Amino acid sequence: MEPSIHVEQPTSPVQRTTRGPSRSGRTHASERTDGSSLPPVVQALAANTPELLRGEERMHYHVEQLKKLEFADRAVLRSFLDGQLARMVGMNASDMDIGGASSNGHIWFRIDGRKRPDLEAGTFSVDEGALLILNLLTRSGIESLLSWMSADFSYEVQVDEGRKRRRFRASAYLDLGHLVLNMRAISEDLRTLRSIGFHPVVEKGLLFNHVRDGLTLITGVTGSGKSTTLDAIVDANNEVSEGHIVIIGKPIEYVHASKKCMVRHREVGLDVPTFKDGIVQALRQDPDIVVIGEMRDPETITAAMEITDSGHKVFSTLHTSSAVESIDRIVAEYPTDEQVRVRQRLGDVLRCIVSQKLLPKRGGGRILAKEVMWMTPQATAAVKNGNTSEIYQMMWEGGSQGQITLEQDLFRLMGQGHITPDTAMAYANNKRRLAKLA
Repeated sequence: MEPSIHVEQPTSPVQRTTRGPSRSGRTHASERTDGSSLPPVVQALAANTPELLRGEERMHYHVEQLKKLEFADRAVLRSFLDGQLARMVGMNASDMDIGGASSNGHIWFRIDGRKRPDLEAGTFSVDEGALLILNLLTRSGIESLLSWMSADFSYEVQVDEGRKRRRFRASAYLDLGHLVLNMRAISEDLRTLRSIGFHPVVEKGLLFNHVRDGLTLITGVTGSGKSTTLDAIVDANNEVSEGHIVIIGKPIEYVHASKKCMVRHREVGLDVPTFKDGIVQALRQDPDIVVIGEMRDPETITAAMEITDSGHKVFSTLHTSSAVESIDRIVAEYPTDEQVRVRQRLGDVLRCIVSQKLLPKRGGGRILAKEVMWMTPQATAAVKNGNTSEIYQMMWEGGSQGQITLEQDLFRLMGQGHITPDTAMAYANNKRRLAKLA
């Protein structure tokens, strides 16, 4: 078993409780004997929740009870979670999870890729957790939660006495009928585009001053650093181009200050109803660059290709682990009778795919490994003809054009001593190819 986290308590400590959730997932206020700093109003509301209510009915009940609270009481609830986020920043954790029976009543933090419970922060019941989470949500967030059983939003909080504020990406969702929450810290430090290590051909191609149109995809699983790379690209353009960047996100993570570019931020659910609506509306907003947080469905993909086809430079993300998989995933989103047309259109608008992973680094921390496909005439023909299996070999042989496969980059990192051979093999998409390199 991984060891639990033990950390120094902040100036406003969260005291430990002596008892965790019972089998029913409830911890009554009267059971606390050590002066837990969990707000008493949360304990009281949770203790008075009717046992007969389940699932959506229970959530509705909690929402109605929170509406009856004074603003001062709701501020106390929010202050408690703000304190946990300050602890999170102090521990350099990337994520915090609370709520639900699966948490065993604890707050969990992810540090250097490992997620573990914090046994120093006390425990609370599933109802107490649900109330704390619901108190963070706006009306539209609660509507999303009740309609889709999930709500994504951004959150900002002061984390120290210097009035320094940090932003977090949050996702509230259900786990066996219980409300739970993940919050991810958004890095306040932008990486430079140069530090990511792109070939000069690709680096120029990502800049509006050199290539003024086309679709670039940044892909990878959750937690692979897609947002960091995308923000580095936005900042690089913001530094050198005189234009207009429209960012459509759910939620908006890093907020870019306008430099040479005017940068607009439009959060789905707050500023615009959907990604598709944001893309369509952007056509009337005089953009040069449009950043789409994620291409989640055929409607968004179609809108993204349409705005790219109209002469704009577009960046977006996909949850895929390779360039070839990204192309196949986009095409597969459409009915069979539409796929030939989609391949033709994608071949025309696609410029670059960067697929990346974050790996455990020797000595601690993590390091980026990436695969880069730059659209050459041969790659365009392969996409249009449905011969995507040929693209891997094109990347393998395309080093002079800035292309690289994930396995070639893993071999480079292994040769430089940044990762172990076991790590390289574990993260490779094509283990046979990596074995040949080794």
